[in-house]
Amino acid sequence: MVPQTVEETQLLLDSADYLADQALSTSISLALTLERPLFLEGEAGVGKTDVAKVIARSLDRNLIRLQCYEGLDSASALYEWNYARQMVEIRIAEANGVANALSDDIFSSRFLIERPLLQALRTVNGQAPVLLIDELDRADEPFEAFLLEVLSEYQVSIPELGVIKAEQKPIVVVTSNRTREVHDALKRRCFYHWIDYPDAQRELAILQRKVTGAKKSLLGDAVAFVHALRRLELFKYPGVAETIDWTRALIHLEAESINQELVGDTLGILLKYQDDIEAIRGDKLADILSSISSEHI
Repeated sequence: MVPQTVEETQLLLDSADYLADQALSTSISLALTLERPLFLEGEAGVGKTDVAKVIARSLDRNLIRLQCYEGLDSASALYEWNYARQMVEIRIAEANGVANALSDDIFSSRFLIERPLLQALRTVNGQAPVLLIDELDRADEPFEAFLLEVLSEYQVSIPELGVIKAEQKPIVVVTSNRTREVHDALKRRCFYHWIDYPDAQRELAILQRKVTGAKKSLLGDAVAFVHALRRLELFKYPGVAETIDWTRALIHLEAESINQELVGDTLGILLKYQDDIEAIRGDKLADILSSISSEHI
C-alpha cells in the first residue's frame, strides 16, 4: 500500500535504510498520494536514484529505468518494431505461399519491442511500476518535449496499434545532476525537490546503516574528513556514495583511524579529478587532518 502520511513515508524509507529528512519525506509522500511525478535535482552521489529504487523495493513494484543520454530519441525510450523478426516471418510466409495472410499481422504486438516508457504504462499483477527517468539533464531538449507529452496523459499513440493508455499512473521519479537546466514546462508537471549533501550527523547515521564492521570513531573521522573536503574549492565534491565506498575501503585495509599516508593512498575513491587530488596533497592534507583531529561527530 502507498503510504498516506509523511510519517508513514519516513517509516517506509527508514525500513529500507534510506534516511531522508523531513522535507524530502514530505515531497515523496505528496508525489505518491497525489500521483504526481517527483523531480529530484542535486549533485551526483547524494541519493537521488536510490529514492526510486527504495520506493520500488518497499512497495514491491517493478522498477523500470530509463537512463538518459545525449541523442536519446523516442524510439529508444518508447518502442520500436522488431524488423529482423518481421523479415523472417515474411520470408517464411512467402515460402509457404501465405504472404497475404500475414499482412494484417506483421504489425501486431508480438513484433513490438517495448522500451521503458511503454513498459511503464503496463500494470504487473494489478500494480503500476516505478518509472525512473535518470539524469534527464543528459538528454536533448527535443526529448524533453516528447517526455512532457507522455507524462501529461500517460498514454502513447502507435499508428499500427492505436492508443495505449495506462490503467494506473506509474510512480515517476525524474533525476537531474543539473549539468544543464531542464525546461520549466516539464518541472511544472512535477513536484520538485533539491537533495543536498547531508549534514554530518545524518551522514554518520547513513554510514552506520550502510557500513558494517567499523568503529564509530573511524566513521566519525571519515565523515569529518569528507565534510572538510566539501568546504574547499574543488571541482567535484565527494557524494555520500563516495563516503560509503571510502569507508568500506578503510575497513578492508583494517584501518582503525585515518592518517596522512592512508588518506593519500585512497584519495582516488573520494575525488575523481586529478587536479582536486593534487590540490590537497602534502601540507594541505596535513592541515585538513590536523583541523579535524579534535572534531566530534
